[in-house]
Amino acid sequence: MKQPLSLTWELDSLFPGGSSSPEFERFLSDLEKDIGTLADKVRAAQAPADLESTRSLDGVIDLLQSCTARLVQASEFAGCLGAQNQQDKGAVRLSGTVAGLSARFQGVTSEFENVLRQTSDEVWAEWMARPEIAPLSFVLSESRDLAREKMSPELESLALELAVDGYHGWSEHYETIVSSIAIPYSDEDGEKKLSAGQAFNKLHVNDNKARKEMFAKWEQAWEGVADYAADTLNHLAGFRLKLYERRGWDDVLKEPLSINRMTRESLDAMWDVIVKSKPVLISYLERKAKLLGLESLSWEDVEAPIAKSSGKIPYDRAAEEIVTQFRKFSPKLAEFAERAFDSDWIEVEDRPGKRPGGFCVSFPLINESRIFMTYSGTPSNVATLAHELGHAYHSFLLDDQPVLNQNYAMNVAETASTFAEVIVSDAQVKAADSDEEKLALLEEKIQNSVAFFMNIHARFLFETRFYEKRKGGLVSAEEISALMMEAQKEAFGGVLSGYHPHFWASKLHFYITDVPFYNFPYTVGYMFSTGLYRLALQEGPSFADKYDALLRDTGVMTLEDLVRKHLGVDLTRPDFWQGAADLILEDISAFLEMTKHLA
Repeated sequence: MKQPLSLTWELDSLFPGGSSSPEFERFLSDLEKDIGTLADKVRAAQAPADLESTRSLDGVIDLLQSCTARLVQASEFAGCLGAQNQQDKGAVRLSGTVAGLSARFQGVTSEFENVLRQTSDEVWAEWMARPEIAPLSFVLSESRDLAREKMSPELESLALELAVDGYHGWSEHYETIVSSIAIPYSDEDGEKKLSAGQAFNKLHVNDNKARKEMFAKWEQAWEGVADYAADTLNHLAGFRLKLYERRGWDDVLKEPLSINRMTRESLDAMWDVIVKSKPVLISYLERKAKLLGLESLSWEDVEAPIAKSSGKIPYDRAAEEIVTQFRKFSPKLAEFAERAFDSDWIEVEDRPGKRPGGFCVSFPLINESRIFMTYSGTPSNVATLAHELGHAYHSFLLDDQPVLNQNYAMNVAETASTFAEVIVSDAQVKAADSDEEKLALLEEKIQNSVAFFMNIHARFLFETRFYEKRKGGLVSAEEISALMMEAQKEAFGGVLSGYHPHFWASKLHFYITDVPFYNFPYTVGYMFSTGLYRLALQEGPSFADKYDALLRDTGVMTLEDLVRKHLGVDLTRPDFWQGAADLILEDISAFLEMTKHLA
């Protein structure tokens, strides 16, 4: 692996010139023309009456896949431009252009789904059995079934077109709100203003006083934009609820569960296991408060490290450590990570103007990924880096699949990323040179448990209740904050002395329009990956191939069928979830044992 590594990613191999790229403009123009051609073909198409007439739609499916891949390429490129520089107005314009193309394309796919919907069951079975079509049968059948539960193609198309400046427009407005956040901060270099992304990294320092001062400024900043964020959240929810009503959907979780290809029974089984496991996590949080010299933890203390930092972890060293630990599980995974680092796929520079958070996007036309985050040298940053590389590896395994089969659900996406994160964190704990180092690494690992069992659960409870309340009309910023506090208290078992009432305003995930309920899939992925890791520990090196095979099937199966095929497990029962929870609780028990003389 090369040294030193670049702190910024390389985007010119995609489209040179950034938001002023003439090549990207031509790409969008050609895509627009092909979407128009696809629209003409779909409008001329009729539901096939027999097996032979299904062949007339082969060209439509081919063009559909081509446009899908190019739309992904365009959307992710524009998103990368906007993330690396929130002041890039050209990127905002391009994102709007891509959103318009996407809405038009979705309208065309809605019309095509109507062709699928009108096809008789007899012809459908023969069509899906054709060798050329069989690999796509799951995705096409899924689209056909969903089309039967939606409005007419004309109304669905209209809703998609209106969503560009309505639904998605409000999401983009939230990005504008975030870009205005400037939080005062002073250090040895003097007074400065931090972006939301930079300030977030300052919330997890060792110093109790500094942490509380930054959190107070953080809360104040989001309170200052709360009315704007409340308007945005209300209108996003209002759009969804009205659309669901017109489709005849009365359960707000119907769409997110469908998108995640899982049942309510499996989700409930998981949450039940988690709720029963929380007393052990509460004991951990109580012990942590004593170790930090606090009477009880407040929200800003939950993720604070208990050990004094030994200094920043250089980015190059973090990369080497990740590759080393990946190799112990799978040489293939390690080689892929090295390629990502050496090819400058990763943007980590700590500078103002960047979007907060981290993400991984994949570009299907060139079979590459790009990873975005702000790296400041904390153990949490190392975990995020491993996490995003897990996403990239998942996409890499699907590069040889048809485009339609590369669209896997968020819950299994979070499985691959969290599994990669666990590989690194568990190996680091086992390789610790001292009890002090082991305790620090173990505590960092346990933080994930708190995040997925408690923080994410709070988001899920909040969003479920917010949508229920929104059915009765607009919800004020004060009411939203009250719902947030209520959810946090319940999810954390009332163990905290202070909470984060404006968390709903600060968290991008509530404003994402591509995936509703951008919360529970994280916990599903965490529990699923932990269950897989438990099996990997039992089986040894041979599990790596089984893991890759499972990931390759994630685009063509429901979660329940995926697990049943590869693991022989029923996710609607608590057994698998409980096994995962037991492994997680082992870490907490070890932590409590190691610290009993310190408290």
